[in-house]
Amino acid sequence: MTTMNISLPDALKAFVDEQVAERGFGTSSEYVRELIRKERDRQELRKLLLEGAASGPGATADAAYFDGLRARVRRKTG
Repeated sequence: MTTMNISLPDALKAFVDEQVAERGFGTSSEYVRELIRKERDRQELRKLLLEGAASGPGATADAAYFDGLRARVRRKTG
């Protein structure tokens, strides 16, 4: 694992320490890693949503569409 040092003002350091204590993280590094993972996931979700929005309309989600989905699931599980 690679090390990265960051500098924080006292108020932010106190906030991080508080979050570590209140939310059950073992260290401030664990807390920061969790924040970074969540940001990475948020960016990936945004990318997927934008791709979906740009892809144009999909199939109509009517009763026939859901009947087809159920049939596909039954074939794969049956």
